[in-house]
Amino acid sequence: MDRNEAVAAGSEIERPVGAAAPPSSLWGSDAIAETLRDLGIPWITLNPGASFRGLHDSLVNYLGNRQPQMLLCLHEESAVAIAHGWAKVTGRPMAAAVHSNVGLMHASMAVFDAWCDRIPLLLIGATGHFDAARRRPWIEWIHTAQDQGALIRAFVKYDDQPASVAAARESILRAVQIATTPPMGPVYINLDVLLQEQRLEAPLPKLDVSRYRAPAPPAPDPGLVARAVELLASAKSPLMLVGRCAGGAVGGEEGWRARVALAEKLGMRALTDIKAPAGFPTDHPLHAAAPSTFSTPEMAEAIKGADVLLSLDWIDLAGTLRTAFGGDPVYGGAAIPAKVIQASIDQHVHHGWSKDHMGLPPADIYFLNEPDAVVRALLAALSAKAIAAKALPAAQAPPVRPADGAAAKGPIIDVGMVAQRLRAAAGNRAVSLLRTPLSWGGHIWHFRGPQDYIGFDGGAGIGSGPGMAVGAALALRGSGRLPVAIMGDGDYLMSVQALWTAAHYRIPLLILVVNNRSFFNDEIHQERVARMRSRPVENRWIGQRIGEPEVDLAQMARAQGCRGIGPVSEPATLEAAIAEGIRAVEQGQVCVLDIRVAPGYDASTAAAMAKAEKK
Repeated sequence: MDRNEAVAAGSEIERPVGAAAPPSSLWGSDAIAETLRDLGIPWITLNPGASFRGLHDSLVNYLGNRQPQMLLCLHEESAVAIAHGWAKVTGRPMAAAVHSNVGLMHASMAVFDAWCDRIPLLLIGATGHFDAARRRPWIEWIHTAQDQGALIRAFVKYDDQPASVAAARESILRAVQIATTPPMGPVYINLDVLLQEQRLEAPLPKLDVSRYRAPAPPAPDPGLVARAVELLASAKSPLMLVGRCAGGAVGGEEGWRARVALAEKLGMRALTDIKAPAGFPTDHPLHAAAPSTFSTPEMAEAIKGADVLLSLDWIDLAGTLRTAFGGDPVYGGAAIPAKVIQASIDQHVHHGWSKDHMGLPPADIYFLNEPDAVVRALLAALSAKAIAAKALPAAQAPPVRPADGAAAKGPIIDVGMVAQRLRAAAGNRAVSLLRTPLSWGGHIWHFRGPQDYIGFDGGAGIGSGPGMAVGAALALRGSGRLPVAIMGDGDYLMSVQALWTAAHYRIPLLILVVNNRSFFNDEIHQERVARMRSRPVENRWIGQRIGEPEVDLAQMARAQGCRGIGPVSEPATLEAAIAEGIRAVEQGQVCVLDIRVAPGYDASTAAAMAKAEKK
């Protein structure tokens, strides 16, 4: 299936009448809508608003609600999160439209997520009449801002408010070019009402939009490649840190195979990160430690044992090194003994407002190139170099999971047990994990291909899970993969209305809510503060627990038109409930399971969080 064509199930929903008739007149928003089509934008998520009523009409009555097709959302944050999830899987931008300043403020958290995740997104905004003489009383005054783009300028790559239809077309072309040039990110175009509702005397001249696409990535410097090859070939214990190899988007099979080939050529071990999409097989003998959101003791030991580190846009390299070595040389800590090879273009979007650039890591060789390009160049250079074959480490036995053995028969469900029962219920199906909770342990599920796991949201706020899962499931629809999002109850509760869009447009999706009935991460923080201040830790739950009354999560799903199962609180019924959910998804439904789990974290994750707190 071509993911850039809205032809799958659900695409025949909301077909306008009379759309095949040629228009008797053309309007500014018609040219804007046509530009979106020319760029191959297949979908535009939106929550409707009067500020872009002209564009809305053009999408429906000029384009026939095809290419792009509108996806109605119940909240602007959901609209942007859905576009984010779709782009993570496809690597291409979807469009999202938000109403004036108020819709943009609603959407801003999701825009920040896309920014931090280095994900392309075309955000279309609009404003009331910029000409005050033409504003409607009251409403257009409070929905008009002097500089609307300033609301999000600190976390988009580009924004503009064009003053003519021709300028709007140029601005959209420029915006998409910038959004899709790595490091990728969101862009924002703000359309004045007058521009949209301006009658055109003639259509704009046709353009070949392929002449305005993003530039090809630069090749790594051959001299740096030669130096890196010498370091890696002579290393006794090299280690590859596999981070964002395609920004926050899922990478391709070619890049996956190249990373494995490079590791095997050099006998180089690898680490991966739960915050990034799957980048290396976690059951490969060279995979050194289970992936984690925070640096675990096992990951730190692997880093300390390396003499050369190859970082492929590892998220927070400086923080990871500081955790492993107990200090940061920039702030007077010990020097990092290993040689560091850094491959990242992320500094192109570093600036003063957001500190998502993390700490400043040392680098003995710094490739300002995309990681996959560096891996290809290293492989090519190594192919001409005689290197003694290194035996792979012996394959390790699967780790003992918290849900294995006697614990699997116990009276309490935990996240490890949920993973085990999902694996059993899914059988041989190809599963794509679209979200994992903070309580997830990297050892409880192996990633064997790039689409096995799409990574986290970038901004680490709560509430992105449902929308991003819907967008990713849309991108996977028709692929034969089972889309599964495992998320906490807090994440689910903040944005459950995103599931209405999936139900309405028939986007199959399975969501397992691991419901501990608490904002548990903050319980841990309150306990730490209480201990530091010698105060009662027994009070950590106050202002955190979600109960009295408990929220019926399954019923909330049913209210969105989804299948709701639960609450599931007995281990004996868990696998059957998940199997029922899988059957519902294979019948084209959205299904949510409310699974009551014990509060707590995987042991390695808990240890990593404690160590990060000390640092």
